[in-house]
Order: sequence, then structure tokens, then C-alpha cells
Amino acid sequence: MRPITESDIRRSFANCSKGEAKRLTVPKDLDERPWGDLDFLGWRDPGAPERGCLVAERDGGGLVGIALRAARGTSRGFTSRSMCSLCLTTHASGGVALMTARRTGEAGRQGDSVGRYVCADLACSLYTRGLKQPGVGGVLDETLSLDEKIARTRDNLAAFLDKVTEPSRTPSSAT
Repeated sequence: MRPITESDIRRSFANCSKGEAKRLTVPKDLDERPWGDLDFLGWRDPGAPERGCLVAERDGGGLVGIALRAARGTSRGFTSRSMCSLCLTTHASGGVALMTARRTGEAGRQGDSVGRYVCADLACSLYTRGLKQPGVGGVLDETLSLDEKIARTRDNLAAFLDKVTEPSRTPSSAT
């Protein structure tokens, strides 16, 4: 991912109003991010931990940002494991969260949302590349190359973003 600015980030949001985007907390350490190792910029709001954000480059180089909300869940015990649907990293309890994004357009205005289980810290890119390690027992042996893992993460991310931003299908338009 190319380096982006706070202004780029605020302009990129697709599933919230300009006012909401203006009020979002943006990371202060943008100059220190490992941009070459990121498939997307993801963060949780320290002032409102249930809130998260994700900004990614789309085909053609444009940015799309989505506001996320983490579901409040109960711990299933120390021995439970969950897998991120973007990078397929397995985490111990609490390392994966159900994140929902309000859909764009009329569907979002009517309350429609899309949810995915993702790394709670939104550091999928770093887990994919082995630059960050999940808790005990979280690394699976795979035969995929690093490039294949990165491609898989990007494909899963693109599918999630497409689901959030695609026009809703009404029963009359469904085939």
C-alpha cells in the first residue's frame, strides 16, 4: 500500500457521512506505518474500542474506507480459537472479533450491514507476512508461498469491500 495522509483517509470513507468521517479518530503515527507491508490500513479507536476503521486501495489506485463496529461478545474460554476471515490467522480467545460495516447507499440507510470475523487489532497484513505473531498456537503450517498468502488476504479483503459497497439487490432485481 502506498503511504496515505489523514486527508486521504477522511475522503475515502464510503459507508459514513462526511461529518462522521471528520469526527473519526485517525492514527497519529501514519509516518511510522510499514506501508510496503500493508494491504490495508486498519485501526481501532482508542477512545471507543468498539469502533474500527479500514482503508484500502482498490483497483485503479483509489482508496475506499469503511467504518466498522466490533460486536460485543462473551469470552468462550481460554482454550477457544477463532480464525480471521481475511488473513486466515488463528487466534486465541479475544484475538478475532466480529466486525460489521454498514452497507453503502439505500441498503445502509435501511440498516443493512455486512459482518466478518477479523483480527481484532486489524493487523492482518502483518500476520500474513509473519511480521506479527498471534498468541500461543496461532500459526498454522501451510504450503502456500508468501505471495500466495498475500494474494489470498487481498482477495478476501476485496470480497468484503465489494459486499459493503455493492448496490443492494432488491427482490425485483435478483436473478
